[in-house]
Amino acid sequence: MVQNGSKKLKVGVCFGCMRRYDFAIVGAGVCGAWIAYELSKRDVSVVVLEKESDVCMGTSKANSAIVHAGYDPMPGSLMARLNVHGNELIRHVHDEMAIPFKQVGSLVVAFDDEGLGVIRKLYERGVSNGVPDLVLLSEEETVAREPNLSNECKGSLFAPTGGICSPFELTAAPMEIAIENGVEFVRSFELSKVERRTRSNGDDVLVLNDCIETSCVINAAGVRSAEVAALFGDDSFKIHPRKGEYSLLDSNVGGLVSHVIFQPPTSLGKGVLVTPTVDGNILVGPTAQDIRDCDDTTTTTTGQKRVFESARTSVPSVSERDVITSFAGVRAVSDFRNARGDEDFVIGFSKVDGLFNVAGICSPGLTSAPAIGEYVVEQLEGRGLVGSFKSRYETGRKVVRFMALDDDGKRAAIKDNPLYGRVICRCEGVTEGELVDSIRRPCGAVDMDGVKRRVRAGMGRCQGGFCAPRVMEILSRELGVPYTQVTKFGRMSWMVQDKKGACDD
Repeated sequence: MVQNGSKKLKVGVCFGCMRRYDFAIVGAGVCGAWIAYELSKRDVSVVVLEKESDVCMGTSKANSAIVHAGYDPMPGSLMARLNVHGNELIRHVHDEMAIPFKQVGSLVVAFDDEGLGVIRKLYERGVSNGVPDLVLLSEEETVAREPNLSNECKGSLFAPTGGICSPFELTAAPMEIAIENGVEFVRSFELSKVERRTRSNGDDVLVLNDCIETSCVINAAGVRSAEVAALFGDDSFKIHPRKGEYSLLDSNVGGLVSHVIFQPPTSLGKGVLVTPTVDGNILVGPTAQDIRDCDDTTTTTTGQKRVFESARTSVPSVSERDVITSFAGVRAVSDFRNARGDEDFVIGFSKVDGLFNVAGICSPGLTSAPAIGEYVVEQLEGRGLVGSFKSRYETGRKVVRFMALDDDGKRAAIKDNPLYGRVICRCEGVTEGELVDSIRRPCGAVDMDGVKRRVRAGMGRCQGGFCAPRVMEILSRELGVPYTQVTKFGRMSWMVQDKKGACDD
């Protein structure tokens, strides 16, 4: 047991008795979090089951962080509808939910006549999808907005509603609020066994891992969603993992571009982009490589070379010399096609009673997630499975980001809590007050990477070289565990060993 704020948190699952819920959500990625948030407003009991040690540990954390405008999906698809509505929701709720977001707009830049034809089609598609304020820009208009673009630029599609966000906070925020509204979150729970049983009153229920009983399982397991569906006997879709490699550039080149810069899309995706991040860096990527192992998040010399070669097609001055870290994510590409034969999300009731699939949520899944949460609850309500709205529920949260405060705000924060006056991460200006808050929050951090994703301690130029020992110290103190039990990302990723060369049990 470790201490997480004022509550005892069990890392790993060993329930002493059966627990009963109306809904069990499998997967605490961005879709699972927004579904939990929407259900938390209703008079139902909900548990979220996550096989890793934290929320947002799969595809949701390793992506382009783009809030897509909605011109790319095919008209009439669920993907198009949810993309456009999700974009609208994020733009309206990000302040109340303290989700870092910037509406910087996006440019799809054409570099030849073929590219001009593609962006014209995207414009027409976007208009059909209801994307507001799209406009085709000339070469001169495009370069005026982005002077560091290649001189091969011939024009662009400008989408002013496009933006950038923090993928982790877009996941953590709705999950935190859902927990405040009564949803339970269980970490380190890997679903491996499903049984159908009949209760004494004659009701059929699903029993998960012999310890959780529910009437409905919502499968939001990302790249593992087909495996989860198979546990129920549902083989209606397959997931084909597709790896994308990225590089993050230092904030000293953060002004290289001011919009999200796309290339005309291909059959493998939206291509390599160059984009600012909400934290002032530049992100380049991804590659697109179909793989077999959905856990393969390795980066490669070949992949990184492809990233920069392609990125320089758009922005020639992008340089490997400015890289501070590289990473890879795996997208959950499905074989599902809708009635029109177009690629689409897999969202709906399974042929198996008690199972609702939310699968194949590749791009623009991050943007669509808030709308997916609403849509799923609408579908459940249509079957009479969702109760009425609660008389009271939370819809927002407060987060102190110390370096974003003005001088008066900083003085007030330090007066209220002196820990905000102690800087732990010098690269990013992260204080001890923020670190402690990241651990004590609902579903707070329980490992080094959890702290890093919440407050950016360790994300600067030194990549944690100076602040890591202090972060370990604070985690050990706040969780009530010895140093030898502090991990990087859960499981057996211990940061230090004892004198015998083995970690404490």
